Amino acid sequence: MTDRGADALSTSRDTLRIGPSAMRWTGTRLEIELDERGAPPVPRRVRGRVTVTPTAVTDRELLLSPDGAHVWRPYAPAARMEVEMNGVRWSGHGYLDGNFGTRPLEDDFSYWTWGRFPIRRGATCFYEAVRRDGTEANAALAFDAEGGVTRTEAPPRAPLPPTLWRVRRATRADAGYAPRQVCNMLDSPFYSRASVRTRIDGEETVGMHEALDLDRFRSPLIKPMVAMRVPRRGRWRPRAQS
Repeated sequence: MTDRGADALSTSRDTLRIGPSAMRWTGTRLEIELDERGAPPVPRRVRGRVTVTPTAVTDRELLLSPDGAHVWRPYAPAARMEVEMNGVRWSGHGYLDGNFGTRPLEDDFSYWTWGRFPIRRGATCFYEAVRRDGTEANAALAFDAEGGVTRTEAPPRAPLPPTLWRVRRATRADAGYAPRQVCNMLDSPFYSRASVRTRIDGEETVGMHEALDLDRFRSPLIKPMVAMRVPRRGRWRPRAQS
């Protein structure tokens, strides 16, 4: 996507618009319109619509730091997704969440890994973060179809092969089960996102997994690379309507 200046931003009660892209909450679903340019080395146009229809919307938050400077918010742990993008259509299971903070992540964390896996009764999320002071923020949360959440006991930690950039990874799986990557979605020097197959309480599932190495991210050799992948546009003029 693209970092843009203040001229490109407009908000209302139910709408957020940044340049040519926008998100709109209708009361029952989130409609996302995208009109962007892909990052190098394939800077092609990315244009389409994503519709997120939650089975339920939660008001829960998970504090990732004791002082509340970092928060994870699972808006819709389970949702129906419909995608039309560059002439391709897809529908299936998905989710909607967000992270908020008052300090840069790399100031307070050195590493984290996260996973969200659909199961018959809803979805299970695992959050594991290593703070700079050496403490950890670990949570295993079970969400039902109505948005109810309970803390649950996580199965044993299970290693995943490191990425091509050698980012270390792990998830959770029943004892004796070896989780594996199903599809690589993003592989960078400090961040990995992939779909992963694991087994939780005897149920095999494929879900989203990410690993973030913030020691690498704040490296003066690596951090400037972000600017190459995320272009900046200081001024914005909307296209004339025809």
